[in-house]
Amino acid sequence: MIRASLAAATGLMALALTTPAAHAADCAVSNADPFELSETEVVELYACMEAKMLEGYTKEGDAVAAEYRTWAATATRPAVAGAHGERFLNTFANDIAAEQYTKFEEEGVVMPVGSVLAKESIKITKKAAVRVGPLFIMTKAAAGTAPETSDWVYSGVQPNGKPMKFKQSFCHDCHAAWEDQDSLAYPLEEVRISN
Repeated sequence: MIRASLAAATGLMALALTTPAAHAADCAVSNADPFELSETEVVELYACMEAKMLEGYTKEGDAVAAEYRTWAATATRPAVAGAHGERFLNTFANDIAAEQYTKFEEEGVVMPVGSVLAKESIKITKKAAVRVGPLFIMTKAAAGTAPETSDWVYSGVQPNGKPMKFKQSFCHDCHAAWEDQDSLAYPLEEVRISN
């Protein structure tokens, strides 16, 4: 189905189970500016970091962290859009979200209740050091549950597996810019999975 075709299309997701745990210090980049890395460098960086991300996110038993890599990949590789602190993001959609989300529609989008999106992240510091970033999570709740955030509940997992603590408005104030897309900021067009 969608999950199988998306995972096959990327080729990257299969590495999650086969790559030995990498340490951030072992992963190097040629440039501290994430916008200057080539596609090949980004793919290599992700291959180096993906086991480390999963290891960190799952340390404290978070349910989404334990299963998001089995969900549909929504992009062929991570990319930097500028939001989320100029981190490389790679978004996964659960079975409820995948079909609607991967249409990447820009108007009239209504995500089904129970949709969950998980965005893993990689940060490159000013000194070109590579760091695991948070796992950002969006969950679509029933209508009226959280009207101030368009019924999205935002959460996250730190690189050490501990839950992130923040106000819902911290995330939604930015996501509200995509109101017609049900507050969704999609992956960059050049990396989106095609249906």
